Amino acid sequence: MYEDLTVAQNLQYFGRVLGAAPTRVDAVIATVGLQGAERQLAANLSGGQRARVSLATALLNQPDVLILDEPTVGLDPVLRESLWETFHALAADGATLLVSSHVMDEAERCDRLVLMREGRILAEDTPAGILARTGAADVEHAFLALVKGQPVAVAS
Repeated sequence: MYEDLTVAQNLQYFGRVLGAAPTRVDAVIATVGLQGAERQLAANLSGGQRARVSLATALLNQPDVLILDEPTVGLDPVLRESLWETFHALAADGATLLVSSHVMDEAERCDRLVLMREGRILAEDTPAGILARTGAADVEHAFLALVKGQPVAVAS
């Protein structure tokens, strides 16, 4: 984002670049909860607001697939919850979200997981399926068990 532009100006600019309908700017501002911040300069935004502007930019052309890299790491708990609600709503509306993260509590919020280590797939299943197969209490401990070599079948 351009720091010398406001939130709305950034989104209008990228909307034109992407060929998005002008009405999408207001729609994505509402989707990511940035109402009231439209006139703020990007340079003055908090980290959480910056994350939401980035997500809003990605949503301008209503993608079928959205790739998110550690989308809520470092954000406050209330904002994290709000963004995950947004991600689940996007998925419910038919978008596919691919989340890459080393933070296991983000992984637990996903419908399906592919746990990898050093380029090798350790497990592929739902979070509940991975927990059942490893006997772990949470995905982080399941991942650690898999790294240590406990045998687990990979679901297809």
